[in-house]
Amino acid sequence: MAHWKGKVALVTGASSGIGAGVCGALVKLGMVVVGCARRPDRINSLCKKIATETVSGKLVGVKCDLTQENDILETFDYIKRKYNRLDVCINSAGLSHDSPLLSGSTEYFRNMLETNILALTVCNREAFKLMHETKEMGQIINMSSLSGHVLPNTTWTGVHFYCGTKFMVRALTECIRKEIKAQKSLVRVACVSPGAVRTEFYDNYLKDDPNLKTSDVFSDVRTLQPENIVDCILYILNAPPHVEIHDIIIRSIIDP
Repeated sequence: MAHWKGKVALVTGASSGIGAGVCGALVKLGMVVVGCARRPDRINSLCKKIATETVSGKLVGVKCDLTQENDILETFDYIKRKYNRLDVCINSAGLSHDSPLLSGSTEYFRNMLETNILALTVCNREAFKLMHETKEMGQIINMSSLSGHVLPNTTWTGVHFYCGTKFMVRALTECIRKEIKAQKSLVRVACVSPGAVRTEFYDNYLKDDPNLKTSDVFSDVRTLQPENIVDCILYILNAPPHVEIHDIIIRSIIDP
């Protein structure tokens, strides 16, 4: 992992959950990590916390609303002006709403589409541009979901549009990989698909239904933790230069 020391990474959804865990791990590798999040107080708090730890890298917080393309472009412009390179891009931001396909809110559909699909696609596009300029090895990691492989064994029909976005993340990742190969670039693309992870993600989803609680999802202590997903990401980054890991599915032993 020593080859990543001093290199630059971008992590979306960096203020909590998997994104926050990834930021901490990459800083420990000696990387300069630009963590973008829509809540500046949360990302700034994480920056201060990491700054007190004994690490060789650095976390830089950037406010970015991923539903606004200008925010995304300004973030990449900042990276180019400040560091003139990008070596790793981890798209961990994502959200869901309780919104069934046949009765759900168009506003919720649009919010999921803009965050889970459009923002991820724009980040892939802009990350590749910066990585390709250096003519060095780069790594893009997109976060899908176990729900992007199989529909959840649940009566929660409100999650179906979210599932559709995560199926699309997998398809987009494969298409992006093909376009990169056509340019004979050294940039690698991977997709990680976790099962249910104990994060704030479910707080956001379940707030739309007063009859459901996060504890209903995580009734068993053997559910996945953010650090389990971070380990997968580090495994991808530790692959030799001639190896490209395409897809990782990780689930709890208790998942059906």
